[in-house]
Amino acid sequence: MDLLTIVQILESTLRLATPLLFACLAGIVTERAGIFDIGLEGKLLISAFFSAAFAYYSGSAWVGLLVGILASVVFSILHGLASITFRGNQLISGVAINFLASGTTVVIAQSWFGQGGRTPSLTGDMRFGRLDIPGVSALADVPVLGNIAQIFTGHSILVYLGLLFVPLTWYLLYRTRFGLRLRAVGENPAAVDTAGVSVVRMRYAAVIIAGVLCGIGGAYLSTSLAAGFVREMSAGRGYIALAAMIFAKWRPWQGLGAVLLFGMLEAIANRFPNLDLGIITIPNQFMTALPYILTVIILAGFIGKAIPPRAGGEPYVKER
Repeated sequence: MDLLTIVQILESTLRLATPLLFACLAGIVTERAGIFDIGLEGKLLISAFFSAAFAYYSGSAWVGLLVGILASVVFSILHGLASITFRGNQLISGVAINFLASGTTVVIAQSWFGQGGRTPSLTGDMRFGRLDIPGVSALADVPVLGNIAQIFTGHSILVYLGLLFVPLTWYLLYRTRFGLRLRAVGENPAAVDTAGVSVVRMRYAAVIIAGVLCGIGGAYLSTSLAAGFVREMSAGRGYIALAAMIFAKWRPWQGLGAVLLFGMLEAIANRFPNLDLGIITIPNQFMTALPYILTVIILAGFIGKAIPPRAGGEPYVKER
C-alpha cells in the first residue's frame, strides 16, 4: 500500500467518522446525565431528511442545517417527555423514536417529492462545499508533509465543527459548574436535588444539547457526505455511535479515537471492496459489514470494564 492510498483512506476516515462523532458526543452528554439515548439513530435520520428537504426548498445548506437541528431537538424533547417527565422506560422510548423517524421520513418524503422516500439531488449552495485550509496548498510539493496536510483540508465546514466540539464537550463536562452538575445528576440525582439543583432541568438540558449535536450530524449526512436524502440513510450510525461511546467509556477524547476507528474500517471497506490477502480474498459483503461486526464485538464486552453512570436509565422520583 503506497503513501497516496494511505492518505486517501485517512482523508475518507475523517469524513466518514464525522456523523458518528456528533452522535457519540450526544450520547456521552445524555448518558452522563443519566439518560440512555437509544434514539440517536432516529435523530440523525430525521435531521438528515429535514436538512435535505429545506436545503432544497430554500437553496441554502445553512437553512437546511437549522431546520435539521430543530427537527432533532423536537425528537429529543419527545424522548425527554417520555423518559423524564412521565418516567417511562428510556430504552423503549429511544426505540420508539427510531421507529417514528424511520416511518415519518419516508411518508413525508413521498408526500413532498414523490420519489420513493428520497429528496431531489442537492446542488450548488444547497450543499456545504469544500473548505480549503489556508497555507496547505503551499505544502503540496513538500514530500510526505504535503501528503499528510491533504488529510485535513478540503472537507465540509461541519467536519471541522465536529472536531471543535470534542474539546468543547470535554470542557463543558469537566471544567464548568454546569458539567459538574450534569455528571452528578447521572451519578446521584438525589444529592443534586438536595443541593437545590433541578434534576429535571439538567436532564432536559442534556437531551436538548444531544438534539443539537445529532441535528448537525444528520445535516452532514444529507448535505455534505451525500447530495440529498435517501430512506434509512443513517444506516445504523446511531447504534455504532453508541458502541463507540461505550468503547470510549463515556469520555469525549476517547470517543474521537473510537469513531475514527469505525470510520477507518468503513473507509477501508469502500477502498478495497474485495481485499486480496494473497492466501485468501475477503469478499465485499464481509468488508462492508466490518464496522457492524466491530460494533457487536464491542457491545459483547471485549473492551474491559466499562461502568456507565450509576443512575443511568433510572427515572428520578423526587422525595417528598
